[in-house]
Amino acid sequence: MNRRWYDSNEYTERALSLLKDMDETKRRELSKDLTAVVRQIKEMHEEDEEEQDVSLGIDRVLGLYKISNSRRWYDKVSLLSYAMKTMSTLPKEDFYNIMEGLSNTLSA
Repeated sequence: MNRRWYDSNEYTERALSLLKDMDETKRRELSKDLTAVVRQIKEMHEEDEEEQDVSLGIDRVLGLYKISNSRRWYDKVSLLSYAMKTMSTLPKEDFYNIMEGLSNTLSA
């Protein structure tokens, strides 16, 4: 059983694997695009956040901690690290939808 936070979702695991093997220039551009998508999603949720509590979950909080310590390969890629930090604050469903879309797009 894997203990990494992203191993709990097949799309997240596949997307990160594909990102790891991606050309640095393409990964940088994709990271910028991911951050822009996350910002748009956050703007859509701003009104809803006042009415409901947002929980990151212990695994995602631990992931944020490890990012801050630069322990993982994507932590050392500043734009991707920033995109991952930003995505980790989204509701879990939105995060997984992004990972599924990314996984499917990069696999094609």
